[in-house]
Amino acid sequence: MKRVLDIVFGTAAIVVLSPLMLALCLAVFVSDGRPVIFRQERIGKDRKHFRICKFRTMKKGVGDVAKKDLRNYEACLIRGGSFLRRTSLDELPQLFNIVGGTMSFVGPRPLIPQEREIDRLRAQMGVYRVRPGVTGLAQVSGRDNLSDAEKAAYDAEYVRTQSLVNDLKILGKTVRVVLRRENMTQDTDK
Repeated sequence: MKRVLDIVFGTAAIVVLSPLMLALCLAVFVSDGRPVIFRQERIGKDRKHFRICKFRTMKKGVGDVAKKDLRNYEACLIRGGSFLRRTSLDELPQLFNIVGGTMSFVGPRPLIPQEREIDRLRAQMGVYRVRPGVTGLAQVSGRDNLSDAEKAAYDAEYVRTQSLVNDLKILGKTVRVVLRRENMTQDTDK
């Protein structure tokens, strides 16, 4: 049932949001040229790797580096990149990941392969039995202010208790967290 809902609502969201996504493509292109979509390897369901899609917010040539590892983070952003991240609009291309089956609306956020400690914890806790999500329980329970162990514990709790009702609660909390910019300090995405 969850997969069917992901396909239906993901496809509907792509159709409804396509004018906005086209406008964002144009804005990224005008700001820093191509590519407008950033693709990055992530760990998905059953620990299979896939390519996540996001609007590019970093200038070309920055490399695949976590925000915390950049000396002058703000100087690395394209014009409008900070806005895209702050509003989470850079995440809209993940709708294609959802429809394609590598992600879901709700689930543990997909890790980059370099995040070895939390990957190990998730594997031990059985988190990889579900598709990763655009948002998840850890994101609405502390996000960047959580340790790897706390994130993995929230991810495992999500897997144990997942239901349509819980997914709807997490989606509602996600809207609040994004609008209030709660618990946003560091990120590993570009």
